[in-house]
Amino acid sequence: MNTFHMNILAADKPFYTGPCESLIVPTSQGKYGIMANHVNILIAVVPGALFYRIPGEESKIVAVSHGLVKVENNEVLVLVDSVELPEEIDVNRAKRAAEEAKEAIVQSQSKQEYYAAQARLSRALSRLRVKSNYGEKS
Repeated sequence: MNTFHMNILAADKPFYTGPCESLIVPTSQGKYGIMANHVNILIAVVPGALFYRIPGEESKIVAVSHGLVKVENNEVLVLVDSVELPEEIDVNRAKRAAEEAKEAIVQSQSKQEYYAAQARLSRALSRLRVKSNYGEKS
């Protein structure tokens, strides 16, 4: 089985280091897939669901925020602001964050405030989608 070495790093913690068979990252153009021996590339990541497969295991899904992916010489580096497993996502906190971001969009006084609020809203909504679609059913 062809694999590549992958590091997933969040701003506050390393998340995963080891072999990987495939990776699918959320981008502004849609989902982007990476396999072993992929061409060298730099990709912007947007908030959403990231899928990866470790040899001998089922695909894993995590919620990621903005960041980037660098593929170079069969090594993949994923750098994101945050990464969370579906079971780590607090639905109430994500809903509050989404409501606060919506209010901040309405109240924004500058383009910078507007775009920062849009980014917070995008992250909160993607966390809710990952939890809803891939989290444990209670």
